Amino acid sequence: MSKHSAAWDKTRHTLGMAEMDATHHDFIAQVATLIAADNAEFPALFQALVIHTAAHFKAEGVLMRESKYRGLPEHEGEHHRVLGELQQLNRTLKRGHLPLVRAYVKEGLMEWFDTHVAMMDAALVMHLRKQQQESTTEA
Repeated sequence: MSKHSAAWDKTRHTLGMAEMDATHHDFIAQVATLIAADNAEFPALFQALVIHTAAHFKAEGVLMRESKYRGLPEHEGEHHRVLGELQQLNRTLKRGHLPLVRAYVKEGLMEWFDTHVAMMDAALVMHLRKQQQESTTEA
């Protein structure tokens, strides 16, 4: 089993914020479905992943803005880069280059996701938690 398999790893993926954890759970499930999909199903499923990821990133962007998160430029920059890659791959897929996109989904996507959750999302959750504690202390 690869180090970055498309399976929910409680230790690695749980950040303890229900909404974010649920979104991340969905993301991993979609990646797993894509890896198992046949060539006929793959394009529509990849398109669905792109749409899901855009919504996922947008929701995190809102959280970062509302909480005045200082790490926003780097975090959002990373989101833009990855979403751009996914959209580019979707165009590549529409031109019929299935093996390339399959390889990315299987090899690169979960590795990026695991790192992103561990570094960027975990830092965002720490910031949000700290803010929640401060607002409860003030109240």
